[in-house]
Amino acid sequence: MTAELAARLSSFRIQLLSEGKEFSIVARENCFALLHTAQDGVPGIGSSGMMTANGLAYLVWRDGEPRLVAKGSDLRAPPADVEAIRSFSEDLKAALKRWEEGLAADERR
Repeated sequence: MTAELAARLSSFRIQLLSEGKEFSIVARENCFALLHTAQDGVPGIGSSGMMTANGLAYLVWRDGEPRLVAKGSDLRAPPADVEAIRSFSEDLKAALKRWEEGLAADERR
């Protein structure tokens, strides 16, 4: 992850937790997301979820109901948790979009 991208994420209070060759984990409060780094260096957003007492739980929808699903656990997601994950995911998308727009502007110069 570049310093510019880390700074852009930081402006949304999102921090890098772990980084590997192809994947990174970013988080804000109890929310997290996996980022997959493509060959062009632009990260794509993978699954997002929340840290729970049962570990990392992904937000999934079953029969129209939000669930937090972790290994050995499948719990109804409270509205506040769904909103926190939604807000985090939207901010993450916005941060990545602004970073990509900055890259495009630099290429035009």
